[in-house]
Amino acid sequence: MVYTIASPDEYLAITGAGIKTLKIVKSAWVWPFQRCQRFSIQPHDYSMNLQAMTREKLQFLLPVVFTVGPDVNQRGAAASQAPRDTGHLEHNAEDHGDALMKYAMLLADAEREAKGASKGQHIENIVKGIIEGETRVLVSSMTMEEIFTEREEFKRRIFRNIQGELDQFGLKIYNANVKELRDAPQSSYFESLSRKAHEGAINQARIDVAEAQRKGNVGEAARQGEQNREIAKINAETAVQKTERDSEKAKAEATLATRKTAFNRDVNIAQIEATRATEARDEELRKEVETKRAQTELERLRATDVVKATIARESKQQAADAKNYEEQARSNAALYSEQKAADAHAYKVRIEAEARFLAAAKDAEALLVRQQKEAAGMSAMAGAYADLSRAFGGPAGLIQYLMIEKGVYTQLAKANADAVRGLNPKMTIWNTGAQAGSEQTGGAEGSMGGVNSIRNMYQMLPPLMSTINEQAGIVLPEWQFGKLAGQISDREVNGKPVNGLGAKAT
Repeated sequence: MVYTIASPDEYLAITGAGIKTLKIVKSAWVWPFQRCQRFSIQPHDYSMNLQAMTREKLQFLLPVVFTVGPDVNQRGAAASQAPRDTGHLEHNAEDHGDALMKYAMLLADAEREAKGASKGQHIENIVKGIIEGETRVLVSSMTMEEIFTEREEFKRRIFRNIQGELDQFGLKIYNANVKELRDAPQSSYFESLSRKAHEGAINQARIDVAEAQRKGNVGEAARQGEQNREIAKINAETAVQKTERDSEKAKAEATLATRKTAFNRDVNIAQIEATRATEARDEELRKEVETKRAQTELERLRATDVVKATIARESKQQAADAKNYEEQARSNAALYSEQKAADAHAYKVRIEAEARFLAAAKDAEALLVRQQKEAAGMSAMAGAYADLSRAFGGPAGLIQYLMIEKGVYTQLAKANADAVRGLNPKMTIWNTGAQAGSEQTGGAEGSMGGVNSIRNMYQMLPPLMSTINEQAGIVLPEWQFGKLAGQISDREVNGKPVNGLGAKAT
């Protein structure tokens, strides 16, 4: 038993035990009492130089080349049933329509019948015999003219007739090439036709040349005359068009001169108007510049005082911020030190607490005994107080007796005296009338103008703020009350103006 595999261009033909006729496969197990034969499916070229006779009894040579090989695409019913042999196929054809099976049987017949020759030679003889016979039969039914004029139909009929005969052997024509027809030995038909056609072509060429020369001379003369007429016509049209162009040019130049004059006039008028508009605009701009200059000077004077006040306020604010930051840093350092000290103290307290806990336990036991004794004493004292209460006529009498005995009334009188002993009340009286501050200025009150009301209001604030500071410890912002109040006081004393509020009369 051997597993046999065919090459890509081969098939296996297996016969023997278990196979009724023949099995065609690419690979199979070859069992005992079976025989396996390889065969190629490569097509082959068959070239022949056939001598045939037409219906007019004209002999000629017909060179042909056919490419023929096994038809691998026509497997028939045996393609799907080749691996087994069933009883219902016994009444069908022996090859079951399988082209490869037909070809394999043809090879087997060739091997038996070939004596001293190869299988390929036997198949070549069969194929060439079919081609030669079918071609001669077809040519004998056609005329030479039909063969020449209907070459494609002639080729199709040869292909169809030969293929019909090759089907019974499982062969297929892959290509058919019919070459140029030639004369048979001792025949000059095609040579005579060629000579006739050649001479006819030469004579016709001479006629065509003469006719062409005649047409060329006549046509040349006609074209020359037509050319002269067209040139004269063009020259006349050119002269007319030139005159029209000169007239149009003169009109255009006159129109251009008129438009230039009008344009120059418009330009001069526009220049005069632009000059007048420029002068008017210049005057307007000068007025605007002077107005803006006056406004700028006014704003500058106003900004000078505002900037000074702003700078003073920001300087004090920055000083306060720096002091605040310094105090905050100092407080953070103190807090950190206190935290460390607290941690150390907590550890120390925890150790001491543990020590005290043991001592407290002993003290608690002693205290318990002592409180028990004191409770017994207080119980006895409570009985004595009850007897005294009954003796003084009730609880109120007993309380008065105990306060006199303990000196409570004396202590209350002493505490009331101590409460009023250290008091030193301060009373501030100020005057906001029109005569305030006039004693030092020597009658300069008349120079204050409209600031009297503002002066009276700010004269009221400093004493009030000083009193609040002394009695309550509250310090109001210096930039709002202390600074401005100080400046107004200096003015009242020295007669100096404060930020443009007024000046001494001259």
